[in-house]
Amino acid sequence: MLYARRAGGAESRLGITVSTKVGKAHTRNRVRRRLREIYRLHEEGLRPGYDFVVVARTRAAGAAYRRLESEFLSASQELGAAL
Repeated sequence: MLYARRAGGAESRLGITVSTKVGKAHTRNRVRRRLREIYRLHEEGLRPGYDFVVVARTRAAGAAYRRLESEFLSASQELGAAL
């Protein structure tokens, strides 16, 4: 789940929430690391000045990196936050 909102500043920010329902601490941390890396690699393709909040669902724990990446990119395009 991805939420995007126009922020007041010129830089974009990222927030990630991963519930304990996703798994134990090492699983939640792995999901967070993957999502941060996806954002870092594709940050230049996103519109500046947005606040992004990613809410990881339980399926994210078992999802492949490429699946997470494609879901993030398609969600950002649907929200109009991609260039």
